[in-house]
Amino acid sequence: MGIRLGDLVERFGGQLVGNPDLEVQAIAPLDTAGASHISFLSNSKLRALAAQSQAAALILSPLDDPTVAATYEGARIVTTNPYAYFARAAQYFVSLSERAPAAGVHPSAVVHPGATVDPTAHVGPHATIEDGAVIGAHVVIDAGCFVGREAVIGEHTHLFANVTFHARCRIGKRGILHSGAVIGTDGFGFAVEAGVYIKIPQTGRVLIGDDVDIGANTTIDRGALDDTVIEDGVKLDNQIQIGHNCRIGAHTAMAGCVGVAGSAKIGSRCTFGGAAMVLGHLEIADNVHISSGSMVSRSVLEPGQYTGFYPLAKNAEWERSAAIVRNLDSMRAKIRTLEKTIRNLTEQK
Repeated sequence: MGIRLGDLVERFGGQLVGNPDLEVQAIAPLDTAGASHISFLSNSKLRALAAQSQAAALILSPLDDPTVAATYEGARIVTTNPYAYFARAAQYFVSLSERAPAAGVHPSAVVHPGATVDPTAHVGPHATIEDGAVIGAHVVIDAGCFVGREAVIGEHTHLFANVTFHARCRIGKRGILHSGAVIGTDGFGFAVEAGVYIKIPQTGRVLIGDDVDIGANTTIDRGALDDTVIEDGVKLDNQIQIGHNCRIGAHTAMAGCVGVAGSAKIGSRCTFGGAAMVLGHLEIADNVHISSGSMVSRSVLEPGQYTGFYPLAKNAEWERSAAIVRNLDSMRAKIRTLEKTIRNLTEQK
């Protein structure tokens, strides 16, 4: 189904240079877009590629427009944030062809009589909804999902196949939980006596706000006593571990394989690169950005970009560097001794 450029601009704003009645069928990358596509330029380094694009229209910034327009002959939508514009336009394209699953409960699903399922919700094959659970309007629960007792799923939230959402946990509106996500497992809490581990009951919940995305096989532990809290707009990639009693601030984003140990408090609008690690009981301020592979071993109380890993090197070079690091204490002591000797000799003169 084609979309008029005029309709896009009316819906999402921007300045249109070109024919508003021109229709585009889909969004495509700069290098493969053709006469039926719209593309976007969000990286100024690709100006030359954009100028040569065969796309019917481009989404680009006021900064890039003059350079590209010198040779590009298609229509242009000029906007301050082309990447965000692309994201909204892509959502719109998908919505026109997307088929919403039919409302109702599949015959093979098991729904406890004490559960509340909104008539507009979809519950797929072999899903299980336990006693006291509340499933909101237009929720989609795909095949094989489990929703525990007294859990609450907010309206327009989508649980993809085989999501596990344990007892008493809650998620707000428009959430997305991808396959294999597990919400509300026991936190890793044990006391030790005479070398034997004694399990501490995990009686808290996981409370998730609105517009939260949770990737495949990501796990979020319930709190030991208080709740684990994921605030509005948080985006979690695949295979992330959030420990018990953590709090993740609004609109924070974490890439794949990040690990956050128990009771860490992370502020709003933070970002974490892939495989970053956060130790337990630390506090991270708002607007902190942690590089991929970094280990956060102390609280970070000021905004900014932080990196905590040693650059990759050939193994022999790394071993030499490691040997130097191990000997820094003795080297420092020798330097101090030399400095003291030099001072004494200077004073004697």
